[in-house]
Amino acid sequence: MVVLVTLTDPLSLAWLDWMDGSRIPAHTVARRRAVLRGLGNAGTATRGDVETWWTSRAHLSAATRANDLACLRAFYRWAIRWEHRDDDPSIRLDAPKVANGLPHPTSRTDLRKLLEGALPPDLTRAVALGAYAGLRVSEVAALDWRDVDLEARRARVLGKGQKWRLVALGVILIDYLLPDTGRNVVTGTDEVYSAAQLQRRVNRAMKVAGVDGTFHSLRHRYGTLAYQATLDLVAVGRQMGHSSPVTTVIYAAASDDTADVIAEAVAR
Repeated sequence: MVVLVTLTDPLSLAWLDWMDGSRIPAHTVARRRAVLRGLGNAGTATRGDVETWWTSRAHLSAATRANDLACLRAFYRWAIRWEHRDDDPSIRLDAPKVANGLPHPTSRTDLRKLLEGALPPDLTRAVALGAYAGLRVSEVAALDWRDVDLEARRARVLGKGQKWRLVALGVILIDYLLPDTGRNVVTGTDEVYSAAQLQRRVNRAMKVAGVDGTFHSLRHRYGTLAYQATLDLVAVGRQMGHSSPVTTVIYAAASDDTADVIAEAVAR
């Protein structure tokens, strides 16, 4: 059992301050903070310290461990870049392989149930953005009307790695989002939900409505349908903010239409 300690390591605290001032999503900062607390002395840790910490997490799932290691390595990349350290004590650790599961998209029936009066207006807008634009919950929570071009039907979205991308907005989606308040798109006010708050609210509302799934199921729906319509992994990945087509390929694997085409082709 790993006991989290109070974080007092000066370099760790400096990194957290840097992230707060660099528009890193709050849920990402919280996850990285938890990893730093688990290690305790990341700023001065030796290879031995880091490898002992890594061994203590052997009982956790591969996905959790892979995420933990990614968080820690992000810290050491920052420390080396800003010349706080000249080494990465995690260099000998191998990230566990995480199997890519098939997507579990929200069905058309369930989406219709959610968008036809089952949710309050703010959650309706959030669900529409997830299903019809494929945005991550953190991207939905932060979207501001100042970053939406209604004439061009595009939204400027800040995604992972602090990278901006333009996402196409369909007419149906825009109808769900209006009116343009000039403020946060989801709330319609200056209030901005955190990603965790919005995810909890949507997931709870979906459960109450009898819909089996989570906010991420909405994004899976977008990816699955977008690939079936285009068969273009690069274009779909670009719209969804994937850093590599390898991430998008799960939608190709889940495409029944593509599987049917293959089955017919090889039978000729």
